[in-house]
Amino acid sequence: MALDRKAVEDIAHLARIALNEEDIPATTTKLSGILDLIDKMQAVNTDGVAPLAHPLETTQRLRSDAVTESNQRDALQAIAPATEDGLYLVPRVIE
Repeated sequence: MALDRKAVEDIAHLARIALNEEDIPATTTKLSGILDLIDKMQAVNTDGVAPLAHPLETTQRLRSDAVTESNQRDALQAIAPATEDGLYLVPRVIE
């Protein structure tokens, strides 16, 4: 599908892209090439081809969900300025 100068100017206006006069011919050629590639891709027969979520058939290796650290809450809260019922107390910010 070949685009003309007017179509490229309209596309640039809709996309809020400022094109210089000397950039319009190159942009027209590039956009026409992209649309030609899309036409070629749409012409390919894909009947019987299952869609893929990813081109590689991979599985994610997961580690076991196990506790790896001991509970240190009492030791950490012992050095805090103020705690109550296992929570850190902070100054009120919002009245």
